[in-house]
Amino acid sequence: MTMTPDTPPAILTVTLNPALDLSTLTPEVAPGRKLRCSAPRLDPGGGGINVSRLVSRLGGDTTAFVALGGGVGMRLVSALQAEHISTRIIPIAHETRTSLSVTDGATGAQYRFMLPGPELSAAEYEAAATALAEEAATGDFVVISGSLPTGAAPDVPARLLSALAGKRVRLVIDTSGAALDYLVTHPAPEPSARPEILRFDHHEAEEAAGRPLPERLDTARFAAELVARGAARRIVVGRQSEGNILADADGVWFARAAPVKAVSTIGAGDSFLAALTWSMARGETAAEALQWGTAAASAAVTTPGTQICDPDTVIALRPECRLEQIAL
Repeated sequence: MTMTPDTPPAILTVTLNPALDLSTLTPEVAPGRKLRCSAPRLDPGGGGINVSRLVSRLGGDTTAFVALGGGVGMRLVSALQAEHISTRIIPIAHETRTSLSVTDGATGAQYRFMLPGPELSAAEYEAAATALAEEAATGDFVVISGSLPTGAAPDVPARLLSALAGKRVRLVIDTSGAALDYLVTHPAPEPSARPEILRFDHHEAEEAAGRPLPERLDTARFAAELVARGAARRIVVGRQSEGNILADADGVWFARAAPVKAVSTIGAGDSFLAALTWSMARGETAAEALQWGTAAASAAVTTPGTQICDPDTVIALRPECRLEQIAL
């Protein structure tokens, strides 16, 4: 394990479309009648927020930049404060959204209801970029994770990176849809302007590739292609319950998921990204970081609902996430 003697860089997370996550259980999900539910669990939700939650539990230095508005936004702030997450609020005019997950007690099936979030104004996007520029220092990691607000331009992550160009931060992006397509089709010409990490799940990778990726080698070649095209310095692709692949200029690695019983997949991707970024901030290699991320994702699927995984479980599962280098 390679460590730096200096204080590790901070991990700043950006959540522009957060949610107050409610999770509950009902004996059976069926149409046409009232479903009596258990007392709901409330958690602060959204990709970047979940990354900060686990980074904090792992002992990392993190601040969550969160666009919040209305009464739901204030409840979300309270939930973050209860977990002692350093938070910088980006005030917005409209109400923060709520999401709901319901588990069917009879079958164990989980139903996830994701409400749309509010649109942000140009001034609110500018406020987010200004806040990041004020706090980010050279070498810090800035993690943009989760869906973008309703109506957001696909180049929002690219514009945030441009606003931080003078800071020489390392941008980690886990998004979807048009924003992900933009990053794939508009690679930065200069290496210094490229994201440090760009993450795909299996379905997103197949969409971006324009072809099925049935085998591990297919995914590895796709990830290596994106690195060569300059989409990011490192490309990470999840292969669902099989594990994760990371490609960079030095090669391609695969980390096998730990053999665990899955309870809920909520937050697995965010947990992966949190542990991966935390490890890299500590000065570990990309392959070591991939193993940490895969262990965190494996731990996350063992927890119910929106709960964040336990760091001790991540540590225990890490040796089971075997690493191997893939020859292309």
